[in-house]
Amino acid sequence: MKELMLGNKAIARGLYEAGVCFVSSYPGTPSTEITEEAVKYDEIYCEWAPNEKVAMESAFGASLAGRRSFCAQKHVGLNVAADPLFTMSYTGVNAGMVIVVADDAGMHSSQNEQDSRHHAIAAKVPMLEPSDSSEALAFTKMAYDLSEQFDTPVLMKMCTRVAHSQSVVETGERVEHQKPYEKNIPKYVMMPGNAKKRHPIVEERTRKLREYAETASFNRVEMGGTELGIITASTSYQYVKEVFGDSASVLKLGMTNPLPEKLIKDFAAKVKKLVVVEELDDIIEQQVRAMGLEVSGRDVLPGIDEFSQNMVAKAFGKETQEGTKLSDAIPPRPPVMCAGCPHRGMFYSLKKRNCTVLGDIGCYTLGAVPPLGAIEMTLCMGASISATHGFNKMLGKESEGKTVAVIGDSTFMHSGMTGLANVAYNQSNSTIIILDNSITGMTGHQQNPTTGFNIKGDPAGKIDLEALCRAMGFRRVRVVDPYDLKACDAAIAEELAAEEASVIISRRPCALLKKVKHKAPLAVDKEKCIGCKSCMRVGCPAISMKDGKAVVDTTQCVGCGICSQLCPKQAFFSTEKG
Repeated sequence: MKELMLGNKAIARGLYEAGVCFVSSYPGTPSTEITEEAVKYDEIYCEWAPNEKVAMESAFGASLAGRRSFCAQKHVGLNVAADPLFTMSYTGVNAGMVIVVADDAGMHSSQNEQDSRHHAIAAKVPMLEPSDSSEALAFTKMAYDLSEQFDTPVLMKMCTRVAHSQSVVETGERVEHQKPYEKNIPKYVMMPGNAKKRHPIVEERTRKLREYAETASFNRVEMGGTELGIITASTSYQYVKEVFGDSASVLKLGMTNPLPEKLIKDFAAKVKKLVVVEELDDIIEQQVRAMGLEVSGRDVLPGIDEFSQNMVAKAFGKETQEGTKLSDAIPPRPPVMCAGCPHRGMFYSLKKRNCTVLGDIGCYTLGAVPPLGAIEMTLCMGASISATHGFNKMLGKESEGKTVAVIGDSTFMHSGMTGLANVAYNQSNSTIIILDNSITGMTGHQQNPTTGFNIKGDPAGKIDLEALCRAMGFRRVRVVDPYDLKACDAAIAEELAAEEASVIISRRPCALLKKVKHKAPLAVDKEKCIGCKSCMRVGCPAISMKDGKAVVDTTQCVGCGICSQLCPKQAFFSTEKG
């Protein structure tokens, strides 16, 4: 049956058809929908893990048990999971194991641009790169056969445009695959004596994979004009075909590690000029050059941002296509925390006290943008707590009374706990604020270990944050409602003044959760409003100024009341009737 599918949904369908039994992932755009789609198949056990390392290790355990397994993450998530990945290359697998990493060229929702092909090369595992939804489904199924044939985990690299675009796929039936578990200490126990013996096996496997790549169906030559030959992969292939059609010859690589050297050389011999079109790093180009071939690519194409048809066309002097222009200019719409966001009150209080705020990864990172402008550092998941510890250790009294770490509940479970343990163990006088909005907000409301529900929404184990923090050695642990500005002010002042480390849990569910019942929206008494703009200081998108007076957009307002707490004239009132 043929169906129009997102690339991510196609991978989930591929998991089903390949007989996969176990999926463990951590949500990260643009990979999240794979697991959200996979959970719809009753034959596949799915879960959200606390972080990518745990997800990959869990998937490895399922493979070891003889069941095909899978995990997904975005590019920075693969950094977190690099430790098990590199050693799994040595142990190999039992049942097939596939790992999707979704790169985010253009940084639509990420803190850096990163090319995950480096991980495949360094870990010495094969990597596949589909260029559309049809290939996403087909490559997923083929990846499991490849994994079991060569006794290796297989990386499959997606990117934003393939993950979130749609094309037609042809679905098939599920085929079950199971293998028995057999005890094998030399293979699976990676202490030095065993690992030393496994390394030559990895090198021999890489040699065999190079031979396999020469004739693998993942790679194909599409001959056209011979003046120009283009080597490309993934979404870049789509741009190349749209720009050049049959006027150039194309070597499309679906398997980008290891590369098929003979195939590349044979292709190069058939064209007058050889070019590599690849997003981000010039990985293929450098390897082709190392084969002794004359090749270009980075000399005409950038190594930053995502490509487009027009970018490729312009680089090669081809005609570009103009889009349709709107008659009216669209006003800029910078990212902002939602109306009623529970983090807004806490950030307002922190800014008012002129605190130094070291932040973390999540929708609350928007606390860095005007008018709040509260967060001064964001590095990676969990770094806020660790960085605050180091910051305070070096500056002591100079910073202890004004510096805090802010971290979301899901991010805290992901990698904040070890940083908190470091604060407790190595005794810095640090104040940690856990922004508990009862969900994983930034990636689209996925459950996490603090919510009490699993990926299907069924009741699950629930971590008690207060008890956890106390068990880690913190005597000062308090909970505040971020809608209560006076309570936030008092908590921040008291904990920063304390002579020991402390934790503030700012608890209020995300305003966008369906289960949250909001109060009636507020309105403004124009007679009382003096146009002082005090209410504008929190950056709520539901509040604007018109004719010198504050105005509330009742379609956005959730009645949180933060603005009314700032108004010196009590001009805000509830629209609730009766």
